[in-house]
Amino acid sequence: MGAASSTEGEREPLLVPPDRETSIQPVYSQVYGRRWLVLTLFSLLAFMQGIVWNTWGPIQNSAMHAYDFTKSDIAVLVLWGPVGFAPWLLFIWLMDKKGLRVSLLLSAFFMVIGAVLRSVPVPEQHLRRWLIHAGQLLNGLAGPTIMSAGPLLSTTWFAPDQRATATAVASLVSYLGAACSFIVGPLLVPAPNDTTRAMVNRADVSTDTQMNHIRDRIQLVLYAEFGVVAMLFAAVLLYFPSRPPMPPSVAAASQRLSYRSSICRLLSNFRFLMIALAYAVPTGVVAGWSGVLDMILTPARVSQVDAGWIGFWSIVGGCVFGVAMARFADSIRGMLKLILVLMMAGASLASTWFTLTCLTRLTHLPSTAATLYTSCILVGIFINSSVPIFFELFIETVYPVPEGITCGVVTFLGNLVTGCLLFFLTFYSTELSWLNWCLTGSCAFSLVLILFFRESYDRLYLDVFVSV
Repeated sequence: MGAASSTEGEREPLLVPPDRETSIQPVYSQVYGRRWLVLTLFSLLAFMQGIVWNTWGPIQNSAMHAYDFTKSDIAVLVLWGPVGFAPWLLFIWLMDKKGLRVSLLLSAFFMVIGAVLRSVPVPEQHLRRWLIHAGQLLNGLAGPTIMSAGPLLSTTWFAPDQRATATAVASLVSYLGAACSFIVGPLLVPAPNDTTRAMVNRADVSTDTQMNHIRDRIQLVLYAEFGVVAMLFAAVLLYFPSRPPMPPSVAAASQRLSYRSSICRLLSNFRFLMIALAYAVPTGVVAGWSGVLDMILTPARVSQVDAGWIGFWSIVGGCVFGVAMARFADSIRGMLKLILVLMMAGASLASTWFTLTCLTRLTHLPSTAATLYTSCILVGIFINSSVPIFFELFIETVYPVPEGITCGVVTFLGNLVTGCLLFFLTFYSTELSWLNWCLTGSCAFSLVLILFFRESYDRLYLDVFVSV
């Protein structure tokens, strides 16, 4: 599948099945009940990484008054998430060489330190803003492991008929954390009076009493997030094994390519690069788009709380639908491309609907709360639910490249797209209709690439035919 070919020793499974005529499982494979505890700990940490990353977008109006942030500052706070992927090669090397435990502990440590810095209640506003930015960057440094280790965890701990489901849970729960921030922030942090007017004219500020109250509520959110992250770090420190005593499948026990060979294989595999772009462009754009959703919906006279609910249900819908589709993919193996075609076709239609609805002055389409809710939620459902299906297709396409390396590369590409988008947003943040068109174009681009992609299922072949 790539320019670099593996040796016979690299492809040979470590588990040798018994008599093919009498068994359908490898002799030395076993599935452990503790896999659910490992998945839960990983998922909770990913949940908090997502909620910390998206702290400021849903309460951007309040943060602008409390800490004198500008729209560019809010965009930069969201941008620190993709910037945290800059040392991605180091993190996927650590995951490949040292295993899940060491890499996840390092990520959790970064999250704890970042949460501490954000929570320091220094009275000097300039210093406080720098501490908040530093905390967001450290939280972003946890992203390479959190967002790419899900498929590695599912292969290491789960049987083949549960892998896609475990991948969906591990990879989508960080999105669920970002979704909950749309609710937690606006519910706990009050919006300043006359929000719409304040967005246009920063001279109309709240009274000192109101600003102090807003600062206190934001501080409460930061303290709460720090407490939860610290408890999860302690839990991972106490128990989070890198792998079970016995592997759950032939694929989990088979030898993989080395780190250097894997990178060369991925970068020289045209089919992988094709499907990687089909994943990275729409997911990267929707990540940046959802991070500033409040700013996008403000011209449509949508309040901070309503924008939070729209963002919440769009991501939650994607997570629920994604787990359901992954479970469906587990039951009908070999249909990943068809599922992705249907998802990205739906995303293209939904994003077009949302974009035209926001341009109601030109299109004369009804711009009601119902249409904005429905179109935005459908965008989240179709794009976010495609993530675990993409991950499974990546791994099948480039096997025996290790899962952590494969998903590390594609998540880096997705965050590179998000970072470029948010960087551009720091300069063009006054009128955001162009961002909606970027979302629509990215979905259509992905759909075209998937239609021309030729799928293969190398890992599935190993599990089904070598184990029988």
